[in-house]
Amino acid sequence: MFHEDIFQRYSRQIVLKNIGLDGQRRLLDKKVVIIGLGALGSMSAMLLARIGVGELKIVDRDYVEIDNLHRQVLYDEEDAVNKLPKAEAAVNKLKKINSDITIIPVVSHISYRNIEKIVDGYDIIIDGTDNFETRFLINDVAIKNNIPWIYGSAIETYGMTMNIVPGETPCLRCVIREPPPPASLPTCETVGIIPSIASIISSIQVTEAIKILLNKEYRKDLLIVDVWNNDFTSIRINADENCPACTLGKYEYLEGREYKTSVLCGRNAIQILPDREASINLSSLADKLSKIGKVRLSKFILHVNISGYELSIFKDGRAIIKGTTDEKIAKSLYTRYIGI
Repeated sequence: MFHEDIFQRYSRQIVLKNIGLDGQRRLLDKKVVIIGLGALGSMSAMLLARIGVGELKIVDRDYVEIDNLHRQVLYDEEDAVNKLPKAEAAVNKLKKINSDITIIPVVSHISYRNIEKIVDGYDIIIDGTDNFETRFLINDVAIKNNIPWIYGSAIETYGMTMNIVPGETPCLRCVIREPPPPASLPTCETVGIIPSIASIISSIQVTEAIKILLNKEYRKDLLIVDVWNNDFTSIRINADENCPACTLGKYEYLEGREYKTSVLCGRNAIQILPDREASINLSSLADKLSKIGKVRLSKFILHVNISGYELSIFKDGRAIIKGTTDEKIAKSLYTRYIGI
């Protein structure tokens, strides 16, 4: 691990009083897992590779598309043309950035079935996901296994991040008890995102990760950034004495709380059922989706054709995704365009 060029490669960090030679050696011994390799995760992976964290595990279920390139910094047009899995495309780039560290790509949908195995033995988890179902799953596995993790999100011109260190800070469910209902939150597909906010949030996530890995003082509040208005706001979060996760030790998402899916026989389609009741404003959702696809709205159902798929969305949050029998693709489309 300690090649002769350690002083040359990391000299600008070693001279930093915040890190120094001992700190750099410690970073080279650390292991970080990044879940989600979109705008936040790809930037985090690149920075951590350059910084010299000894092992990175990079996890994503999706492949590179042309509309990723304006904000997902590790990928290029060739990756999009070839529809490379993001984890595969990322590891190809990261090995060229730093061949001295270990990089483990995982092309997989994160679920309660595999997440404990994926994070086992790692020192910290970086959130690069785009949905609350996965974030609550990360929150559960992190608290149960005493692994720090760093929440992050970005959309339009604003984003937020929060350090969650089991036993020391409140957790995500102290802030948000339940995931928002389907279609209640905007998504990048419906309202857009300026690339700079993703870069800012992921840069803060990486900096906080270094602090935690080196046992330095770290931020203990929720940070909200609006890059368009140059506004940084810190909000103090208090631990919830009734929090089901960090206070009561109930790991509901690790027990299998997620979307229920079923393949519709002979229809080349998958039905997705949220795990809780919802009430979607179909008219409002139709207005959002009409900007990116062809919509047909009736009293009880919204049909939208996007990227070769047909999504039929019902008031109760149920959706039928036509054009695939792949559960991972169906969940990804649901998350992108309905949002949760």
